[in-house]
Amino acid sequence: MACNQQNSGMLSPPSLRDINTTIVVTTKIQGVAKFCSLPNCYVYNMGKLSDDHSKQLLLKAADLEKYSDSSLSDSKAILKICDGQPLALSTVGKFMKKRSLMEGPDWDGICNQLRCHLGSDDSLDRVHQALMHEYTSLPSCAIKACLLYFAMFPSDHRVKPQRIMRQWLAEGFVEPENSLGDTVDKCFEELLDRSIVHPIGVSNNKTVKTCRTYGMMHEYVMLKSLSENLIMLCDNGNYQNSKNNGNFQTTQHRCLSLQDSSISDSSSLDSDLSLVRNLIVFGKAGSMLNFDRYQLLRVLDLEECTDLQNHHVKKVCNLLLLKYLSLGGDVHVTSLPKKIENLKLLETLDLRRTAINILPKEVFQLPHLTHLFGKFKLPDKAIPSEQCKLQMVKRFIIDERVGYDAFLGRMKKLRNVKIWCESSATNTSLTSLQKAIQEFIRDEKDAKKDRRSLSIQFDACSEDFLKGLEGQCYLRSLKLNGMLEELPGFVTGLRGLKELCLQSTKLKAALLTALGTLEHLKYLKLIAGELDDFVLQRNALPSLVCIRFVLKSPTLPTMEHGAMPILKSLQLLCDGLNGLSGLQINYFTHLREVILDAGVEVNSTTIQNWQDAAANHPNRPKVILLNALDSTEGASIRGSAESWANKNGAETHMLPNGLMTESSIASNITVES
Repeated sequence: MACNQQNSGMLSPPSLRDINTTIVVTTKIQGVAKFCSLPNCYVYNMGKLSDDHSKQLLLKAADLEKYSDSSLSDSKAILKICDGQPLALSTVGKFMKKRSLMEGPDWDGICNQLRCHLGSDDSLDRVHQALMHEYTSLPSCAIKACLLYFAMFPSDHRVKPQRIMRQWLAEGFVEPENSLGDTVDKCFEELLDRSIVHPIGVSNNKTVKTCRTYGMMHEYVMLKSLSENLIMLCDNGNYQNSKNNGNFQTTQHRCLSLQDSSISDSSSLDSDLSLVRNLIVFGKAGSMLNFDRYQLLRVLDLEECTDLQNHHVKKVCNLLLLKYLSLGGDVHVTSLPKKIENLKLLETLDLRRTAINILPKEVFQLPHLTHLFGKFKLPDKAIPSEQCKLQMVKRFIIDERVGYDAFLGRMKKLRNVKIWCESSATNTSLTSLQKAIQEFIRDEKDAKKDRRSLSIQFDACSEDFLKGLEGQCYLRSLKLNGMLEELPGFVTGLRGLKELCLQSTKLKAALLTALGTLEHLKYLKLIAGELDDFVLQRNALPSLVCIRFVLKSPTLPTMEHGAMPILKSLQLLCDGLNGLSGLQINYFTHLREVILDAGVEVNSTTIQNWQDAAANHPNRPKVILLNALDSTEGASIRGSAESWANKNGAETHMLPNGLMTESSIASNITVES
């Protein structure tokens, strides 16, 4: 705390309201930052160091500054592990100093030794203590197990949250909802909140699409998982275990991760694969796809397996304890055997990376199947069982077949469905589809936690089947992709609609104007070649917090003062964006960020115009280049913070030697009176 007014004599200390006060709170926990901050406070997100600055700090700590002119690619691997974190760079530099050679740094050798010495070498003690504290401070054993499971994925792999959370459930790390309240969503949110897991891709409604653990944390997670025999890792044909630098094999492991490994003879392994409960493959697996050797598998993730064949899939149907099954192989996997009915415990079936387009009807008789992914047509004479538990189905292909209303009508627990209409769809089949959709969106007033979501792609057929939808309807999320001439009438009558995405070659003025009547909409995404000129009038979209334009021709709407009154995120992913395009961002008094697309030709003058407009806005919103987050977001945020500090006579604080990355929260929360 820094006070600009001194106390003297016997006067009682003044309250914070009576003096000019600056309070700075630094934390990695986002919940703490939000709790401490007030509406007018500034939260400063710490950015990681650039590659050049990281290398400078690393070589300085290693006393190897004379090699500063060496190629950056030589040190790429070790810099990726340190991930721009000052504490990691300084401690790894000291570790290198102890092992430096006369001819220069051995980058590859350091990378290979780092994990093995993380818990034993004095020079790495500071970073190890910090990592261990992050792990031990997690509030439950369930969350700790979920974190260790990230060791199953390569360090630089972008993990889809839904993929890993469904595997947590299948493994039994987290129950759907246990007595401690550790639901799978809460476990993931806790790891995000503590900045242990970092979001990489985020959708316009702030949902995390991909994530990963940061460099040194991933090394610690690997070390912990290997030392406790939770996983066995095979990388480039070599089995890794922390106890003897990669050459030790044990006979009991719960999880097996194959990363770019092709084993020619799995029978020679001194490891009992019959006890493995989880197998994930990245790249080739070779003879490890002999599923006769596995007996207790619950999770089988072959989504990124490149040598999977149809004959392997037949053997999978004998793994009776499977709860999670994801298949890859692309064009080499073309069919699913009827023996899939043996998998009575299966909860998730993911076929998106296969060439399977017709499912056997036995799939829809599986008593516990909850999530079904792929791109498949309706099988002949397929009727889901009365006990069908399917909640998510992506994607049904609509062709000339009929009976969709009867088929989907049996799925009483369905909450998320994605539909793809082909050009072969007939009027009869589309009428059947319309009845199915009408039943799916039927309003249920007592549904308090209903998260029904519908996505329809119909660019190969007419939109007329949507016009017949009527009555009281409910959806939380809706995506329409096709030739939209007007906004279907049922959309404006949807109760509970929070997220809407419209995609078409051209979105016309009448359709766009009608969007202004959606009083409860929070997230809006418009994807088009161009937009007609239209005006968003005062009080239009009163609940909207985020709007994203994805346009080839950047014709943006005219927005009256008072339109979108609580907008926080303005996202302009437009080709050839020129200047502010007539937008008055001062109208948006709650604006926190403006996102531009760095992957298209946005000239420097336009970027500067937006930065100037943001600097003149009362909130000083961040200007972020979407495809350059790693290199520019930290700089833009830092520039905004320094600008704010200079204008308000405050200091900008950086945490020295902090174990931080671009997503870590180091909140500089400033309170003035």
